[in-house]
Order: sequence, then C-alpha cells, then structure tokens
Amino acid sequence: MFVTIIRTLILYFTVICVVRLMGKRQIGELQPSELVITLLLSEIIAMPMENNDIPLISTIIPVMILVTLEIITSAISMKSLKFRFLVQGHPIIIIRNGVLQQKEMKKLRLTIDDILESLRQKDIFDISLVAYGIIETNGKMSVMLKPDYETVTNKNAEIKVQDSGIPCVVITDGQIERSSFGDCNMTDEKLKKIIKKQNIDVGNTLLMTLDKSGKSVVIEKNI
Repeated sequence: MFVTIIRTLILYFTVICVVRLMGKRQIGELQPSELVITLLLSEIIAMPMENNDIPLISTIIPVMILVTLEIITSAISMKSLKFRFLVQGHPIIIIRNGVLQQKEMKKLRLTIDDILESLRQKDIFDISLVAYGIIETNGKMSVMLKPDYETVTNKNAEIKVQDSGIPCVVITDGQIERSSFGDCNMTDEKLKKIIKKQNIDVGNTLLMTLDKSGKSVVIEKNI
C-alpha cells in the first residue's frame, strides 16, 4: 500500500509539471496536437498507477519524450506558418453575411444543428444577424454580428469613461498578495492606509480587490 501511495504521489507531481510546461489552455481550447498529447499522457500515466509491476521509469521517459515533442512542435509552429497550418489547421469562415457556406460545412463535417447550437451558446438565435461566423482551429466558433446588431459601446455613444484598470487581488484568503501590486499602482504603505481607513481585518478577509481609482471590493470569511 505504501509503495502505491508513493508511486501515485510521484506521478501526480509529474503530471502537474507536465501541465505547467504545456501551458494553461483549457480542454476546449486545445489544438489538435495538444489534445493528442493530453490523451496519450492520460493513458501512459494511468497504467503504472493501476499496476505496481510497471517501473516508474518506463512511464516517466515516454512522458518526457511527449512533452519535449510538444514543446518542439510549438516552437516550430511559432517560426513557420506552413508548419503551423499543417499541425493546427487554420480558421474557416462558415457564415458570411448571414449565409451558410455549405461547401465549408461539408469539408468540416458540420451539421446545421452544430452551427445553430454554437450560435445559441453565444445568445444568437437568428443566423441572419451574423456578418461572419468563423470556426477556429480549436473547433469553437467566433461570431461577428452585422453592424446594425452590434452592442453599443461607450465610444460609439461618445461617452468618456475613466480607465480604472483591471481590479487587482491584494488580499486572498487572509494573506496579502503582492504579485499584482504593479498592475494597480499599489504599495504596502497605500494598502495599509486603505485597510486602516476601511477597518479591514486582513486575517478575516477572503478576498479584496482594488483598481487604479482606489475602488475596492472586500469579501469577508463567513466560515
């Protein structure tokens, strides 16, 4: 039992290192080559967890080879457009000015139900409103609405809005998070003043965010 636990821990941390090396894409955002590597890794790593007779080195070596191959493939893809298209494919316009491109649908083996479902997931129920619908290399659809149906922005309405920047996490789970201070012009001294002014108990704070304008959001722990 002890050997099984140790082996599982080793494989667990190996997988974490592998995922960190491969990046932070979600499953639905994986390119074809990345998805293949992910599937192979899950199969390779599962076997020694189930069977203690399989040496760990026989698992770790193939894992390292696959990860190295993925890193090399990614590096070549960044340098060569042709290689990138070969490995990842390229985006394809499936809707143009509200009209389905049926030849492209056939090429991608997509049904009308697939298209309509993708549109509904973007809260679009009328295909005639779409200027362009593009199937990306990860299989998801990007949609550009016709100008008459686009959401009005502050720029369109000629409304001037102050840029407060991205809200930065400054306290998380009772601890000060300094890694994002630079994004919201925060310092320890400024934070101390805000904490004192708002009478914030750092140890009892689940989350606190601040933006450049000084606006804060504080969520206290309740358990």
